[in-house]
Amino acid sequence: MKILRLSSKEIQNLCERYYYHKKRVQEKVRKIVQDVRDEGDKALIRYTRKFDKVKLMPRDLKVPANEINGAYQNIDTDFISNLKAIIENIQKFHKKQLPKPWKIKQEEGVELGEIFRPIDRVGIYVPAGTAPLVSSVYMSVLPAKIAGVKKIILVTPPSSSGRVDSHILSVANLLKVDEIYRVGGAQAIAALAFGTKTIPKVDKIVGPGNDYVTEAKRQVYGYVDIDMLAGPSEVVILANQFSDKDYVVHDLLAQAEHLKGLAVVVTTSKKFAKMIKKEIDKGYVVLAKNIEQAAEIINRIAPEHLEILIRRPTRVLKLINNAGAIFIGPYSPVCIGDYVAGPSHVLPTGGTARFFSGLGVRSFLKSTHTITYSKKALEKEGPGIEKMTKIEGLQKHLESYKVRFSA
Repeated sequence: MKILRLSSKEIQNLCERYYYHKKRVQEKVRKIVQDVRDEGDKALIRYTRKFDKVKLMPRDLKVPANEINGAYQNIDTDFISNLKAIIENIQKFHKKQLPKPWKIKQEEGVELGEIFRPIDRVGIYVPAGTAPLVSSVYMSVLPAKIAGVKKIILVTPPSSSGRVDSHILSVANLLKVDEIYRVGGAQAIAALAFGTKTIPKVDKIVGPGNDYVTEAKRQVYGYVDIDMLAGPSEVVILANQFSDKDYVVHDLLAQAEHLKGLAVVVTTSKKFAKMIKKEIDKGYVVLAKNIEQAAEIINRIAPEHLEILIRRPTRVLKLINNAGAIFIGPYSPVCIGDYVAGPSHVLPTGGTARFFSGLGVRSFLKSTHTITYSKKALEKEGPGIEKMTKIEGLQKHLESYKVRFSA
């Protein structure tokens, strides 16, 4: 673990990290996406055999009801009861996110407003490579459900036996996911984006994945919407001499369980920086002059997860503009947000917290403006319309205004 200062080149590299995929990954994904677009289910079957070592027929892609119902026999009896408590936490949080339609009367005869409508069809990707990310099911499905999404389609890679993880199936079934398909990788993203004979096209794709999944999401963006381009997991911990060293060390080690993850400690204490350096091999310790500089460093890094483990955390909280989720105080570790707290754990990485938000109800809603004018109110706007249409050379726009007063 290295100790860095604000002026170092490595700090600049840390703050300007972006997870651009290599040309080799881009080209492989481009071929997969095009093949699925051209060949549909045939390409899905071929790539599933190639990458997952599973031979399927098109009829096997959709997980049937009997397999979903049978999944409950393969999980612990207390799993569902624990899950129901977690679901309640997530529902409480996301219901508060629901925006309300509004209207204003700007002047007599003019009423403006905004209404919100859910996206029709959403595809949710759930990784299941090194381990099935069961928590990603409820962290993605519940905000969509609360938003009112009409159809939710889940895709996830099959195991070597061709089965889908029983925990993923049972959670998806409990949350009333409409359809589940055993397909993963870039080919699954392409299927959701363009549709095949078996898998329907969606309007938005959400969920984390490996480099190939993320690159596929980037390539299909525009044909469909996506939540974000998520890279390796990240944590920044703000700590000082009053922080519990063991808490910091264990939270860094937890982060190390993620492949290619980023772990950073920002501190104003030289003594604490040296202590952490002795305990942890991977990651960085950044030494700041004061809390204000510490906040500046954090904002430049724009981490996925930020833990504030100093006394008087509100002092620095008001200075933080860029972070996916902020965990405040010694008893709010990242793991509580990963699994049970309530906010979705699908969060921006790679510095994109500067402009992306975490997944939530608003991720599944569209905003539509409403504009209502009376004839009298419209007539008053004539000079402005005439002036602007003349400048822009759009005569027919002006005529569409004038025809309403020609009779």
